[in-house]
Amino acid sequence: MGRLTTTISRMGISQVVRKIAMGLGMALAWVLGGGVALADQPHDWQFGFQAPATPITERIHAFNNELLVIIFAIALFVFALLIYVMVRFNHRTHPVPTRTSHNTVIEVLWTVIPVLILVTIAIPSFKLMYYMDRVPDSKMTIKVTGHQWYWEYTYPDNGNIDFNSNLIGEKDLKPGEPRLLDVDNPLVIPVDTTIRVQVAGSDVIHSWFVPSFGVQEYAVIGRLNEAWMRVLHPGTYYGECNQICGVNHAFMPIEVKVLPQDDFQKWLSDAKTKFSSLDKPRDNATEVAAADRAPGILPVADKSAQAGN
Repeated sequence: MGRLTTTISRMGISQVVRKIAMGLGMALAWVLGGGVALADQPHDWQFGFQAPATPITERIHAFNNELLVIIFAIALFVFALLIYVMVRFNHRTHPVPTRTSHNTVIEVLWTVIPVLILVTIAIPSFKLMYYMDRVPDSKMTIKVTGHQWYWEYTYPDNGNIDFNSNLIGEKDLKPGEPRLLDVDNPLVIPVDTTIRVQVAGSDVIHSWFVPSFGVQEYAVIGRLNEAWMRVLHPGTYYGECNQICGVNHAFMPIEVKVLPQDDFQKWLSDAKTKFSSLDKPRDNATEVAAADRAPGILPVADKSAQAGN
C-alpha cells in the first residue's frame, strides 16, 4: 500500500487516471472485439463498424465520428439545461411561478441554432454522398447480377468471364470457413484498383452490400445501377444481400477476395478457361442448386411440385 501511495504521488493523480482509463479502454476493446482484430467480417461481441477497407468507408467513419461529437454536445447542453431548470425554478427557490408566455430572444435562438446545426451536418453529408455516387475513372468493370438466390459475376473487359456464386451449406464447410458467409465461387479483384461495379437484377430487388467497402447498391430488374470501390488491403471480405428478396434471402452471401496484382493476373488466366462465357444456355438447375444449399428451405423444383399437388 505504501509503494502504491508513493508511486501515485510521484506520477500525479492525472497521469494515474489517464493510464487507468487507457488500460480499461484497451481491455474493453479486447473483450468486445472477441480478442481479435475487427476487419473483414462480423465477429462475436463486435462493437462499432467493421474496419474500413476503402476510401469510401474511411470517409463514412470520419463523418460518423463528427456526428457523434455534435450529438454528444447537444445532449450535454440539454442535460445541463434541465439541471439548471430543476435547481433554479423548483418550488422552494421559486415559490411564485412566472407568468411569462413569450420570449423573443429565446424563440429566435431555438429556431436559428438548430438550423445552423443542420447546415453544419448537411454540407459534409452532401460532399460524402457525391463522393460515393460519382464513379471515378476506373481500370476495370465488374457486373453483378442478383438472382433468387445467388449472385452472378461478369468481367466484361477481361475476356467476358462469367460465373455464379452460391452459398456453401453448413455440412460442407471446412474448419475456419464462416457459416452463412462462405461461397463456392467468390468475387476476385485486384488490390488498390479503382473498379466500376454495375449492379442489375433478374427477378426481384436484391442489394449488393459489403460493409467494409462502404458499398450498397440495389439490383433492380430492367435497371443498371453503378457504384465503385478501391480496396486498399488484400484479404477476404464478406457481405450479404440486405434487401428482403424472398424465402432464401438469408442465404445469399457475398465473398470478395482481394489479391495482389500478380496473383490476380494468375487467377484471371485460370478463370478464362475455368468459367464459360455469357453465351451459355440458362435453365433452372442453378436455382435448384442454390435452394438446395440453403438449410431448411425446399428446393425450387420441390416447391413447384408441391404447389401443383
